[in-house]
Amino acid sequence: MTTTADVSVGARTGARARRAVAPARRRRRTLVVLGQLVGFAVLAMWCLFPMYWMIVSSLKGPSAILSNSLVPASPSLLNFETIFQGSHNLLYALRNSLIVAGTTTVIALIVGTLAAYAAARLPIKRRGLVMGIVLATSMFPHIAIVPPLFQLFTEWGWIDTYQALVLPYVSFGLPFAIWVLYSYFRQLPWELEQAAQVDGCTPLTAFARIVLPLAAPAVFTTAILVFIIAWNEFLMANTFSLTLASQPVTVAIARFTGGSELEQPFGPIMAAGVVVTIPLIIVVLIFQRKIIGGLTAGGLKG
Repeated sequence: MTTTADVSVGARTGARARRAVAPARRRRRTLVVLGQLVGFAVLAMWCLFPMYWMIVSSLKGPSAILSNSLVPASPSLLNFETIFQGSHNLLYALRNSLIVAGTTTVIALIVGTLAAYAAARLPIKRRGLVMGIVLATSMFPHIAIVPPLFQLFTEWGWIDTYQALVLPYVSFGLPFAIWVLYSYFRQLPWELEQAAQVDGCTPLTAFARIVLPLAAPAVFTTAILVFIIAWNEFLMANTFSLTLASQPVTVAIARFTGGSELEQPFGPIMAAGVVVTIPLIIVVLIFQRKIIGGLTAGGLKG
């Protein structure tokens, strides 16, 4: 009897203790969730507020551009009209950026796809070391190669030309393209290509008809990211583009001038920033799942 009573008392005591602990755990869990939400909200505001301020400033007239109001009192499209008129017409810079970034993306994809496939399939000794060297080249400071490139391009007559931008941009985007595509090719089953070659396909035909369609998500992701790298680059463009004939948008915005030397055209600069940035953000938001999937597929399946 005593033993049974002791067990019953112990069970009731344990139940009361668990009931007392449960609310404390719920409170701690609630505080953790609230803390995470507050942290995410602060981080989102930190990242999005500059973009919001740029949009708001682009809609303000000349008399209100320096005001601190978060909402423009009388929204105006005057700044957007200004950037597409006169000697600083942004359409020329947009054309130059599209040509340079598009050409860079095509070259980087062609060379990067072939190089990544070769690195993934050929019997290369110390493959990890080779890929590490490829990745390390992307960490080299760009400013260190500006003087020799400037001297070289001057001798070749390339200053103020598209190729003076495309060549360095390809060297920046190619290591990234090779690494992303290499990781994806490594996780593709080798048996698929072997079966295609048994059916009479050459290695190149098997690559074009079997591997590339399967690697389309990674290729698409790489194309978007390489394009953004080339589109946003400023250092090389500011050094090698001297006139409007080859200036991309990053340089054109930096060289906007007002009616006098002392005037800073904040409104047109903000409007140009909106025109240049918003399309990229929209593309990334639309294809964000494909981008994330293309970047993570090789690591998850390989």
